[in-house]
Amino acid sequence: MDTFNLLLQGFSTALTPMNLMFACLGVLLGTAVGVLPGIGPAMAIALLLPLTYNLEPTSALIMFAGIYYGGMYGGSTTSILLNTPGESSTVITAIEGHKMAKAGRAAQALATAAIGSFVAGTIGTALLAAFAPVVVKFAVSLGPSSYLAIMILGLLTVTAVLGASKLRGFASLGLGLAIGLVGLDPVTGQQRLVFGIPLLSDGLDIVVVAVAIFAVGEALWIAAHLRRSKTSTIPVGQPWMGKQDWKRSWKPWLRGTALGFPFGAMPAGGAEVPTFLSYSVEKKLTKHPEEFGHGAIEGVAGPEAANNASAAGTLTPLLALGLPTNATAGVMLAALMQFGIQPGPLLFQNEPILVWGLIASLFIGNTLLLLINLPMAPLWAKLLRIPRPYLYAGILFFATLGAYAVNLQAFDLVILLVLGALGFAMRRFGLPILPLIIGLILGPRIEGQLRKAFQLSAGDISGLWNEPVAVVVYLLVALILCWPLVALAWRRFRPAKAAAREAALERDPHQIRL
Repeated sequence: MDTFNLLLQGFSTALTPMNLMFACLGVLLGTAVGVLPGIGPAMAIALLLPLTYNLEPTSALIMFAGIYYGGMYGGSTTSILLNTPGESSTVITAIEGHKMAKAGRAAQALATAAIGSFVAGTIGTALLAAFAPVVVKFAVSLGPSSYLAIMILGLLTVTAVLGASKLRGFASLGLGLAIGLVGLDPVTGQQRLVFGIPLLSDGLDIVVVAVAIFAVGEALWIAAHLRRSKTSTIPVGQPWMGKQDWKRSWKPWLRGTALGFPFGAMPAGGAEVPTFLSYSVEKKLTKHPEEFGHGAIEGVAGPEAANNASAAGTLTPLLALGLPTNATAGVMLAALMQFGIQPGPLLFQNEPILVWGLIASLFIGNTLLLLINLPMAPLWAKLLRIPRPYLYAGILFFATLGAYAVNLQAFDLVILLVLGALGFAMRRFGLPILPLIIGLILGPRIEGQLRKAFQLSAGDISGLWNEPVAVVVYLLVALILCWPLVALAWRRFRPAKAAAREAALERDPHQIRL
């Protein structure tokens, strides 16, 4: 009942005219950036961070959450109409959605994507409201060693599952941890990695780093490699669904929600894995297997529900533990820190208006997404006709303006260009971006918990695992680190075992093959 009362107070905060306006603005911006390939919600929020310094924190976070939800939905429009996923999580939607569009059923595909996103987002947000306080109660009982172990686990899992190479993931993580060390030591006051430049003594502003890595790096990469001609849009009327479409969609919506929410809450779970799983599940359970690959509505309904449910799942560890599990959550965590708000379990106690206003705004944002995107779907698809040079020139302009607005120092523009070149180089050599951002944000916090654990144990190294939760987490860390070696040894052992069995059979053909 206490959670319900807090949620009602959150609605009173979210439904104020100003916050309602920011929720609507966030949904519109998020849908627009979701439609445009390469411009995800993380980049949009990073670009807007400098412009929100003077905003009230609750309004800014509500707008960012709207961008996140809108971005998760927006990619489905162009996936269906143009076979051009705006987000990696909507790649699966394009498989069946575009086939439906080519068969003259674009309206039904857009409708099941929009309604599925609404259903999954609403259920996911309800689960967030129910489970986040439980996670907080558990987290408050943890000590520094447990927090340290959980953060290390988050770093490793995010790094190990991204990119084509684990080595590249750990290289990106190392870059992020190194950038987080720039400035003064918080205990001794000694300078670290400042290279004799006084302006680096305060460290690198996380807003400048995020804008450089996401916006400038992506713009340089697109300018160097991609040329896209104007595309034609499949004409679509008002999206609607018939009785048979509703009958075939409602179960995939629920199954997609059940897959998406837990994967979103897991470190590096993301939306890609549950959308793939949802598509596989629907393909196995469908009563119309002949339609898969030719425009099955279940192949749109399930993955789109999983996509939006994962967004709500992502916010659970972000708000309850201060642990970002994807790039967008990392930038939202940077926004909290920008406003001087300490993320973590105490956030629910210290900032209840902000937290519950944000959660309530997610219900409102989901409703706005449904009301806005059903009639405007064809309009969003036409955004792809914007010439790429104009689009990315505008991104570079706003990135430069935003970075300069942080401290009104020209030196920040130099940092922007240097780190933008780093972002370009990372894309060139296949280094994932997320580990760098997570390392930059969590690195200083890990250092703080490490020092606190040593202080409480008087310098004894056993202070790092003096709590049961810490021991369990470190065992998981060891499993993650050792598993590739075990898998490699097993793969090498099996061919040797098979060869020995074949040799034995050649010597004695009467042996029974096992």
